[in-house]
Amino acid sequence: MNKKKIFNDPVYGFVTIPTELLFDLIEHSYFQRLRRIQQLGLTMFVYPGALHTRFHHALGAMHLMTLALRTLKDKGVKISAKEGEAAMAAILLHDIGHGPLSHALERSIFHDVHHEQVSLHLMKKLNAQFGGALALAIEIFQGTYHRPFFHQLVSSQLDMDRLDYLNRDSFYTGVQEGRPGADRLIKMLTVVDERLVLEEKAVYSIENFLVSRRLMYWQVYLHKTVTSAEQMVIRIMQRARDLVRAGVAVPASPNLHFFLSRNVTQQEFEVDDQILRRFTRLDDTDVWGAVKLWADHPDKVLNYLAQSMLDRHLFKIQLQAEPFEEDFQLGIVELIAEHFQLPPTDAAQLMLTGRISNNAYDADGQDTIDVLTKRGRVVNVAEASDLPNIKALGQRVEKHYICYPKEIL
Repeated sequence: MNKKKIFNDPVYGFVTIPTELLFDLIEHSYFQRLRRIQQLGLTMFVYPGALHTRFHHALGAMHLMTLALRTLKDKGVKISAKEGEAAMAAILLHDIGHGPLSHALERSIFHDVHHEQVSLHLMKKLNAQFGGALALAIEIFQGTYHRPFFHQLVSSQLDMDRLDYLNRDSFYTGVQEGRPGADRLIKMLTVVDERLVLEEKAVYSIENFLVSRRLMYWQVYLHKTVTSAEQMVIRIMQRARDLVRAGVAVPASPNLHFFLSRNVTQQEFEVDDQILRRFTRLDDTDVWGAVKLWADHPDKVLNYLAQSMLDRHLFKIQLQAEPFEEDFQLGIVELIAEHFQLPPTDAAQLMLTGRISNNAYDADGQDTIDVLTKRGRVVNVAEASDLPNIKALGQRVEKHYICYPKEIL
C-alpha cells in the first residue's frame, strides 16, 4: 500500500505525508477522533466559518514542521531522518488529548486532567502499539531530548503549533489581520548552541506575529460573545454533572454519562484502560446530542440553558477592568429569581462570572523568542527590537466578566 499520500489543505495547498509511520499514526482511531472535535469550540457562534477541526490543525502543524526542518537543514543544521520523523510525529500528536469542544470543557467534564497530560499518555500507548517507534517523539514532546530546539519547534512562544493555529483560525474566521506571516518566520529560523533562534532581520516579522496573536485573542478566542457561549456550555455540563451525582436521571451517551457521574483523576486515567477507551470515544457529537436531549429536561435551569444554546439565545455579557461588586451580583441573582420563578440557589446558576486575560509575549519567562544579531550575539527579541511594541505586548491585560439572561433587563 502506498502510504505517501497527498492531501489538499485550504490554507497551504498540497501537503504530503512524508513517512509510513506518520501515515499510520494519522490512520489510528485516536487521531481520527480529532475530526470530530472543532478547533475553535463555540467560536462559530460569532464567526460562522470557524468549523475546522483539531484534525485540520494537527496536519497543518506537521506541514509547517516539515518546512522548518528543511530550512534548518539548508542552513547546515544536522538533523537525522529519525530526528525529523520524531519531530513531525510529536507535533502531529500534540493535541491528541483534547476533549470535546477543545478547551471549553476541559475542567467541567474532567477533574484535574489536562489535555497535555492526556496527549502524553496517549503517545505512550501508541508507542507501545508501534513497537517503540515513538520513543524519540515522546522525548521531544516532553523536552527531555538533548537537542532542545526540537522541543521548541513543538512547544514554545514561537512554535509550529502557534503558527498553524493563527494561520488557520484567521483563514476560517475571515480575520485577515490575524495572519502571522508564518512563511517568512520559518525561513528566518536557525539554531545556535542547539537552541532555536531567528535571524535579526526577522525582528519586524516577530512583531507582526505577536501583534497578530494579541489581535486574534481579543477578537476571536476571547471575543466577549464567544466567552458568553463557552461559559454557558460549561455551566450546562456542571448542572448536568450535579444532577447526575444527586441521583437525578439525565440522559446522555454512555461515555459522557460516565464522566459526568464521577471525578476521574489523572492517576485513574493512566492506570485504567477502560477509562482511556471511554475518553477516546468522546467527542463534540456526545455534547451536542446531550444538549438536544437536555432542552426537554424537567430541571428548569438545565432546560433553559440547553434550549438557549440550541437557539443561540446567548447571555448578555459585561466586561470591566475590576471585579464586579458583590451587591451588583446579588442584584442580578434576585432579578433572575424573580423573572424565572427560581429559588436563589438555582437562580445563581444562571449568572456566570470570571475573568479573561492575555499577554501576547512573556518577555521575562524562561522560554523567550531569541534573535541572532549580525554581531553573533543571541538576545531576547524585546531587546533586539527598536520599537516599543514588543515590550507593550508583554503586558498582561485582564478583564472581568459577568453573564446573565437578557430577559431580566
